[in-house]
Amino acid sequence: MLSKEENELITRAGPGTPMGNLMRRYWIPALLTEEIPTPDSPPVQVRILGEELVAFRDTNGRIGLLDEHCHHRGTSLFYGRNEECGLRCVYHGWKYDVEGHVVDTPAEPAGSRFKEKLRHPAYPTHEVAGIIFAYLGPRERMPLFPNYDWTQVPTDHTYVTKAYQSCNYLQGLEGECDSSHLSFLHRTFSRDGDQSLYQSDSAPAYETEEADFGMRLIATRKAGPGKRYVRVSAQIMPVGVAVPVGTRDASGNLDGYEVHFYTPIDDTHSWRFDFGFRRSRVVTDADVHRRLVIGPDYRRIPNADNHYLQDREMQRAVNFTGMTDFLTHDSCATESMGPLFDRSREHLGASDKGVIAVRRYLLDAIKALQDGREPPHLVRDFERNDFRHANATYGVIEDDGSDWHGHFPHMALTAEDLTAERGLAEQRAG
Repeated sequence: MLSKEENELITRAGPGTPMGNLMRRYWIPALLTEEIPTPDSPPVQVRILGEELVAFRDTNGRIGLLDEHCHHRGTSLFYGRNEECGLRCVYHGWKYDVEGHVVDTPAEPAGSRFKEKLRHPAYPTHEVAGIIFAYLGPRERMPLFPNYDWTQVPTDHTYVTKAYQSCNYLQGLEGECDSSHLSFLHRTFSRDGDQSLYQSDSAPAYETEEADFGMRLIATRKAGPGKRYVRVSAQIMPVGVAVPVGTRDASGNLDGYEVHFYTPIDDTHSWRFDFGFRRSRVVTDADVHRRLVIGPDYRRIPNADNHYLQDREMQRAVNFTGMTDFLTHDSCATESMGPLFDRSREHLGASDKGVIAVRRYLLDAIKALQDGREPPHLVRDFERNDFRHANATYGVIEDDGSDWHGHFPHMALTAEDLTAERGLAEQRAG
């Protein structure tokens, strides 16, 4: 368990907090492309890390992420007019470009240079695969956006959803770092495929490894005589976890996976972004069934107010929870802890090894930043910006005492290894 002081340190992410300062050094998901799909489309409110912001796509397609309140008298820019490469306040017509420049103050006298003295708070963005990421930290310390393998596939091979969570971000993030709950929370009574493996061995053996992107989390289960089932996830700094969810291609290889991100809205609410991809094919509606339980305002239809639409007859006969989908299962488990759980009340066991490791990693990263050191996974080198190894996989292997790494060699690579590998390939091609 954590002490009350550590719990406060790791959960509170507002402006000026140690965890908030850490998160602001990274690119984090802020909203979806579909929320501001076209130039001059209506602006949207964005609440992340305790800040009130507004996002818009200007006439040229550039994205602005501004402080929501007008620099003049504080009126919300959400109600503003998005026109002619800027967002114009409805109160007095002050207009802002995507970089926060005040480009027009029409209520001021002709020839006034007052606007040249002003700069409205604005944050850089990076749009990829249907997600708009934001950097809320010091401009002079802005890192490169990491190159993951899922950023390299065609957009129509990807999908993403967003859902409102009525709890602190860490409760969701920790759920992704815990494989033992798959044997219970997501259990169905059909015992098909992976479900059979999860149910036949509900106490997996855990390993954790520090990596150059965060933590690698390994859970191994018995899979019948002479076999082991290995499930590898990756916690990706600061708020992402890659999980092996997906189908296999014709060769039997995992044809993609998902990355779940938990962006704090404030200390008691968060956004869950579920991103997935398929390497070999275009995504279909069947790949994104969770959209059926998310409303147009990104609030889940099954939620705490309606007890997650739990069906007790379904709970007896169909699945362990009596709820329809994995997103609802997860939300029930994490939200019902309360808006911000006091981890000093916990009683942790062997199954919590991954959760404990990730907490310690986050606390160490906070300490590094406080001490003036660079936290992990802040990418500065263009030549070494390759994080294809920050991925997820699973499979059944021989239980012959061999190291699981030998069965998944790409998992042992680092950004430096991949740089060297690319250099050799370029030499051969040259």
